[in-house]
Amino acid sequence: MAYVLPVRVLSYTEINEASKPAKFGKNRGPNSGSVHPVHRTQKLNLVISPHRAVSAVRLMRIELGGAFADLLNEKGKGSGDGEMGYVERTLGFRTRVLDDRDLRLVTDIVGGTIRWRRYLDHLILSLSHDENTFSSMEPLLLQILRIGFYEILKLEMPPYAVVDENVRLAKVALRPGAGNMVNGILRKLLVLKDSNALPLPKIEGNDRARSRALATLYSHPVWMVRRWTKYIGHEEAIKLMMWNNSDPSFSLRANSGKGFTRADLVTRLEMLKVPHEISLHLDDFVRIRTGMQLVMQAGLLREGLCSVQDESAGLVVSVVDPQPGESIIDCCAAPGGKTLFMAARLSGEGVVYAIDVNKGRLRILREAAKLQQVGNVVKTVHADLRIFYDHNQVKGDKVLLDVPCSGLGVLSKRADLRWNRRWEDMQQLKDLQDELLDAACW
Repeated sequence: MAYVLPVRVLSYTEINEASKPAKFGKNRGPNSGSVHPVHRTQKLNLVISPHRAVSAVRLMRIELGGAFADLLNEKGKGSGDGEMGYVERTLGFRTRVLDDRDLRLVTDIVGGTIRWRRYLDHLILSLSHDENTFSSMEPLLLQILRIGFYEILKLEMPPYAVVDENVRLAKVALRPGAGNMVNGILRKLLVLKDSNALPLPKIEGNDRARSRALATLYSHPVWMVRRWTKYIGHEEAIKLMMWNNSDPSFSLRANSGKGFTRADLVTRLEMLKVPHEISLHLDDFVRIRTGMQLVMQAGLLREGLCSVQDESAGLVVSVVDPQPGESIIDCCAAPGGKTLFMAARLSGEGVVYAIDVNKGRLRILREAAKLQQVGNVVKTVHADLRIFYDHNQVKGDKVLLDVPCSGLGVLSKRADLRWNRRWEDMQQLKDLQDELLDAACW
């Protein structure tokens, strides 16, 4: 049964009337708390900055809800009912539909804020009243401050607009006192920035102290900095961190399995006015730095005409060199980019056995294979490779094993990954890789 919900438009004159405090509970610091405050009245707010509201909610979902930044940027358009449902449950109101500029800002702000989180948090802590103020800060309030700091320091947006809009968001989504705190801290930041006096650490002292300073200045975990300075040296580690913090480029693979060539893809990108360049190494690939939102809105991904795939993955497939009629085993197949590329190379003749331990990701792979019209040559196998050959005798002309890795080589693309990896993961991954390699050799 369908229901019509009452919608109330929030006017500018109502902004400064106190909304009730968000119900995050007592002492909910940056690393704790519920993702969704409790609000009961649905409101359409035409005054709050839409891109800031959506950015704050996405950041909440990523940090507290475990969502992945890249998936939110790719699938969450910021204006659909699904995402506005999250906004309403978290903030207590909906915003207007986001336009293309808003969507680009959301992608930039979410990725940049996550990427620079350690740097931003150091400054927020330094400008807060005391350490307890920072540690007990409500999650939503912290995200609003991070957004404001990032907009001022990295995007260099007009300061008055940044302060005004983020104060307004804090007042409406939380309470007037939260807005006052945002106002005071952001104005402190502006004074320090204008006088070139940001309270940043100096690179001095012993190796541990220098690593901590570098970790703050370039916003990486300390253990990563210590690892890199040990193996590649101080200067190269800084270059690597600067690369990780740069705007990522992406590659699109034209889906030849669906009869869509790179020339077709180039034509569509030109129609969309998306800047691009041809891959120097692979015939099916095109590189883009901006315009991904336009590609998604045009339906190129949804219709299976192309896929987002790194050229390094494509080079792996070129080494395998799939030929029509061959039987190929992809031992750790999900999420399936290489499986689908190999399947397209078979031209409808042969088979790719896609083995993976994750049943849900295999289901997504099957759906993608069907969309890209290579489902007839892709057979998914739900199994743990380490015990698979104890009970199965699948044979192949070629075997591809792309073992699970740390992901430290793609930190520019996966902004959140640096905060989700630990030193202990490295040894565990090494052990797993050894076991999978032994299993694949059978």
